[in-house]
Amino acid sequence: MDSIKDLDKKYVLPTYARADVEFVSGDNAKLYDANGKRYIDFASGIAVCSVGHANKRVNDAICEQLSKLTHTSNLYYIAPQAKAAQKIVEASGYDMKCFFGNSGAEANEGAIKIARKFGEKEGEIKRYKVITLQHSFHGRTITTVKATGQAYMHNYFGPYPDGFVYADTINDVESLVDDHTCAVMIELVQGEGGVQPLDREAVQKLAKFLKSKDVLLIIDEVQTGVYRTGKFLASNYYDIEPDVVTLAKGLGGGVPIGVVMTTHKDVFSAGDHGSTFGGNFLSTTAACEVVDILNDIYASGELQASIDYFDGELEKFYGAHRDIFTSKVGIGMMCGLRVKDSDTLAKIIANAREEGVIVLRAGRDTLRFLPALTITREEIDEGFKALNRTLSSL
Repeated sequence: MDSIKDLDKKYVLPTYARADVEFVSGDNAKLYDANGKRYIDFASGIAVCSVGHANKRVNDAICEQLSKLTHTSNLYYIAPQAKAAQKIVEASGYDMKCFFGNSGAEANEGAIKIARKFGEKEGEIKRYKVITLQHSFHGRTITTVKATGQAYMHNYFGPYPDGFVYADTINDVESLVDDHTCAVMIELVQGEGGVQPLDREAVQKLAKFLKSKDVLLIIDEVQTGVYRTGKFLASNYYDIEPDVVTLAKGLGGGVPIGVVMTTHKDVFSAGDHGSTFGGNFLSTTAACEVVDILNDIYASGELQASIDYFDGELEKFYGAHRDIFTSKVGIGMMCGLRVKDSDTLAKIIANAREEGVIVLRAGRDTLRFLPALTITREEIDEGFKALNRTLSSL
């Protein structure tokens, strides 16, 4: 461990405040560190390892593909890419086409480019403005940092691209739409903003309004997508039909992948957008297997049963510690508990790791839970026992 820390300190830019642990293996919702200590993982790599660690079906599919081809580039047809696009579109229930990249930020960049090209109509005023929400998070590139409605992130890296407008709440968006607006981009559950779900009726009202104004509705499902909320998309849960959807995190089961999908199937022409690695044999093979696994547990009712059990245990944990937690938030397997102050939250996260359970922070005051969607009842029970020990040790 010390040698790895020394190498990291010497050769890796210090962009992360790393916890003092090195994980070396995993099994579904369990992780093991370099000393052999076992942890229950209620974070799944920040909603990435959706089918758990070391999933055999995904590993086997990847190994079989690696023995044939890993990459050829998008200058040629890629069978698993086409199959992954089909699976994603069919699971979404929308009539869309996909573009594959490598991350959520890239997916959101693609969405913004779609919106800006959609706004370029001959003989009309150029529509280029994109409205997002305060407390949103859309990525770490120059453009997606600017799209993110958190002022503290708009710091050293300017000047930033023009054209981003921030609404205080979902109810304020309509008043900000003008002749230059091409799109509104929102997360239906703000992840980094505190696991905050938007009001369902307000979202539906906004979707209807934007249709009437010919303004695109972009739903950033980088964290909420791929069954995280119990449906394939949070958009399905909210019963809306967006124009553009972005996905990443849980889609590859740990392999980097991002997707932007849209109903505007002819918006891009050859050369308008591209990615060297996006949609290659490795990432889309993983995505195909992940979607198949999650489709199966969704159809069987196993996913909803796990969500219900986790929610029940979280409710009991919340009820037993009302002196520490002020409210319970979230949807599906994207949950949070508001903590009375940020210092207590930091202590909970650190102590939880010592007790053998991994949890996350969201915003200033939220303890965030993003477990693997394949988590077992035994793993859930073990995790909450560790969390109860954590609070006893505060």
